[in-house]
Amino acid sequence: MHLMFRNRNLVLQSLRRVNLNHLETLVSRRLWSRAASTRSKPPPPLASNNTETDSKQTGIFSLAGELASLVEESSPPHVDDDTKPRSRMELKRSLELRLKKRVKEQYTNGKFNDLLKKVIARPETLRDAYDCIRLNSNVPITDGNVAFAFDSVAEELSSGVFDVAANTFSLVARDKTKEVLVMPSVALRVVQEAVRIVLEVVFGPYFSKISHSCRSGRGRGSALKYISDSMCRSDWCFTLSLSKKVDESVFESLLSVMEEKVDDSSLSVLLRSMFEARVLNLEFGGFPKGYGLPQEGVLSRVLMNIYLDRFDHEFYRISMRHEALDRDSQNVEDGLGSKLRSWFRRKAGEKDLKSHSEKGIAVRVYCCRFMDEIFFSVSGPEKVAVDIRSEAIDYLRNSLHLDITDGIDPSPCETTSGLRVLGTLVRKNVRESPAVKAVHKLKEKVRLVALQKEEAWTLGTVRIGKKWLGHGLKKVKESEIRGLADSNSTLSQISCHRKAGMETDHWYKVLLRIWMEDVLRTSADRSEEFILSKHIVEPTIPQELRDAFYKFQNSAAAYVSSETDKVEALLPGPLSHEKPVFFGDVVAPTNAIRRRLFRYGLVTSEGYARTNSMLILQDTAQIIDWFSGLVRRWVIWYGGCSNFDEIKGLIDNQVRKSCIRTLASKYRIHENEIEKRLDEELSTIPSAEDIEQEIQHEKLDSPAFDRDEHLTYGIFSSGLCLLSLARIVSESRPCNCFVAGCSMAAPAVYTLHAMERQKFPGWKTGFSVCIPSSLNGRKIGLCKQHLKDLYLGQISLQAIDFGAWR
Repeated sequence: MHLMFRNRNLVLQSLRRVNLNHLETLVSRRLWSRAASTRSKPPPPLASNNTETDSKQTGIFSLAGELASLVEESSPPHVDDDTKPRSRMELKRSLELRLKKRVKEQYTNGKFNDLLKKVIARPETLRDAYDCIRLNSNVPITDGNVAFAFDSVAEELSSGVFDVAANTFSLVARDKTKEVLVMPSVALRVVQEAVRIVLEVVFGPYFSKISHSCRSGRGRGSALKYISDSMCRSDWCFTLSLSKKVDESVFESLLSVMEEKVDDSSLSVLLRSMFEARVLNLEFGGFPKGYGLPQEGVLSRVLMNIYLDRFDHEFYRISMRHEALDRDSQNVEDGLGSKLRSWFRRKAGEKDLKSHSEKGIAVRVYCCRFMDEIFFSVSGPEKVAVDIRSEAIDYLRNSLHLDITDGIDPSPCETTSGLRVLGTLVRKNVRESPAVKAVHKLKEKVRLVALQKEEAWTLGTVRIGKKWLGHGLKKVKESEIRGLADSNSTLSQISCHRKAGMETDHWYKVLLRIWMEDVLRTSADRSEEFILSKHIVEPTIPQELRDAFYKFQNSAAAYVSSETDKVEALLPGPLSHEKPVFFGDVVAPTNAIRRRLFRYGLVTSEGYARTNSMLILQDTAQIIDWFSGLVRRWVIWYGGCSNFDEIKGLIDNQVRKSCIRTLASKYRIHENEIEKRLDEELSTIPSAEDIEQEIQHEKLDSPAFDRDEHLTYGIFSSGLCLLSLARIVSESRPCNCFVAGCSMAAPAVYTLHAMERQKFPGWKTGFSVCIPSSLNGRKIGLCKQHLKDLYLGQISLQAIDFGAWR
């Protein structure tokens, strides 16, 4: 007994000293399991009880009770998960998991059976799908006002009388193209959402690792990370862009692939009726995918991945031929090769490959696919890269019946200026050594010093030139005074050409214009500062001073433009033996972004910020939200790009100033006054100094599910669209919000403008890349909350029901 209590005291003391994480060690010593096993034993009969047994059990129960009480006292108080508020993507994930359980219940004999009748055509499934649509539209699902007949739609689906064609509507373009866009009604969207979730549960676990478009935790971010990592280890790279409007043969091939895992003829009939009604909106190429564009169907993502999964597995066969089998092909003839690889070669029926790698060079093939954009990179000879590209194109054309729009041959990773992938530019760069960084830092300092000296020189000469202009005006005025006039001066001689009644200032401007016309004949720069500095002041400066200034500028320019390897020779220590270290570099398309800023009316053709006339009629908060949404997209999308400093410059010098000038034009006051009045509101458009902090807050504050690109597909990469105020809603002409699931009244009606239609694949610029012409000029009603969500990127155009007014 004494020994038992002594052990108990020792355990209690050790538990007070260690953390709760060390309890597993105590369990491994059978202290906890001993008490638990004793507690689980049935009580002995009363007749066999004795004092010794009772005392032993009492001691063991006391030890277990002490341990349990210590754990209970040391553990934090329990927080009920039901009371903790969840984000909308967490709620969406829980709804999909609920549907996942229903789907898995139908798995028998290696296939999923009767998914339409037993899973999709159930009122609770349709309600969960409708809630997923409302969560994508940022509508709270706690709202009990649901104007949707779940029971009747479920009955129609189950009995096979659901009319797909009756639940569609067409939008015809008003231009010469007369483009027709067939879109689903709300009821059909709910059915499509339910089918999408079911198909992702069935096929999602079997998708290949090279696919980054239909799996949890994978998206554009993970694809770009893989591409940049593989680029630094590769020698050749190329992309393949698919193009094909799904026809009957492709669709029947897709259904045959689905039948390998799904045994449900009624589901195939439903999908075929959607295809015949042209409401699937499934197209390879044509427009970038994942941008929240209305022409991308609800089922487009999962159906495209199901069809292209055959290519993903074919890529493994291609890579095996060139990596595993070809690596040993040269040793097979000498009898030194691997017997297993020889067996694979015989099974593949390709003993003699098209290309053989050189001795000592190991071939490595990388591939990444996001929807219909495919990236390849090869480490090895150029002939291997050409053969891999040829084999991939042959399979896509002959087996999958798809067209290829990109006919560029493999380019070397080191010499290419970059490869357009997923709307960005990816290139292979050399990581600079500390010595090279020091040289570049010194060169940057020299360049900045030269620039400062040039700015000071120009500022001083322009100031002198302006004084010269004032002196000239003074002389003109003196010529009008008889006592001060000089009859022999040139000014007096040309005064005869002065018109009668002409003011002095006007006469002086005429003289300057005549003089400048003569100067501009030999000058390319027509700015006032350049003419004053170069043609008026500098010729009068002493020659020694001019020669010293330009000698310094030429020396600084020569030093800055010198090559790095020439300067490295002056550094101590040999650097030639060091191997270069490469890294994949992701670059934001700043040139394309600048062109879009001009197209959307934010800057002039010279690149200066200007007023956006289409936004003036909107409220102040809505104008600021529009500009804030553009900045927010840039910060999230391009935060990891190497040229993010250029994005900062665009935010400070163009986007923010354009917002201020738009508000100044709205209220017809000076820009400085606008900044004083709306200082707090304008702070939502972060300056360059606040961007890094904004990125950190974005990552820390949002839950993990909100950053999952699988759940936020079509929302995370949705571009900013341009809306103009059409009219204010009145009692005589009411209007509700067009967002699916929203029952709020819309205070205003807006006109949607299709500003551009980028060719596939397009650049990711922050704006909507390809709004169909059939939606250009369409009127939509939006409540204030959903207008803000659309501007800030919380919802996309896919959340809007364009058939609300028909």
